[in-house]
Amino acid sequence: MNHNQSRHGVANEHQLEPAHLPTLRQRCALRVLHLFGWRMLFRPLPGPRGIAVVYPHTSNWDFVIGLVSKWAMDLPFRWLAKDSMFQIPILGKWFRWLGGQPVDRSAPQGMIRAQAERMHAESWYWLVITPEGTRGYQPNWKSGFYHLALEARVPLVLVCLDYPNKTLDFTRHLWLTGDQEQDLAAIRAAYAGCRGKHPANAAPIVLGERRKEPRK
Repeated sequence: MNHNQSRHGVANEHQLEPAHLPTLRQRCALRVLHLFGWRMLFRPLPGPRGIAVVYPHTSNWDFVIGLVSKWAMDLPFRWLAKDSMFQIPILGKWFRWLGGQPVDRSAPQGMIRAQAERMHAESWYWLVITPEGTRGYQPNWKSGFYHLALEARVPLVLVCLDYPNKTLDFTRHLWLTGDQEQDLAAIRAAYAGCRGKHPANAAPIVLGERRKEPRK
């Protein structure tokens, strides 16, 4: 079975339809995605805590699609941003309403440990991360999500934003082994054929070195 046939089978089994969703808000959000030609593939998350890795991130439209899909799932996904963003009047409150949480990035290793503790302090905590860090081209992924998943011992959902097929796929789950080469091979296989709005801007799936010195 080739890759496209495999994806077609997943689509038939896991494609979300408005009639499957329990609330009006969810159904309306999914219909908005359908109106613009997008479909969602989803299967239950592999636990009450984890990290949703969104790739490729090449356009501002990724945020809009992701936000509407969050409403369709009605799941309180979180995302992290530097604490100064949350000090902006009005916008700071809006960021929190969208699921944003401030983080002190001055000491990255301490941040990983603190974030792992924050995740386990709550009964349900899923974090959304775009490992490229920006929609412009980068030579590698940032490695924070990888170290956080290992520190917190939580699974990944490898979320594919596939623009040519207008598919947002939440069906690929992965538990990391700690063997970086093996884990990256599994991640690359999961994202094979997934293309962003601007494919040339997609970073290769290679982890950058972990920063050890605090930011100034």
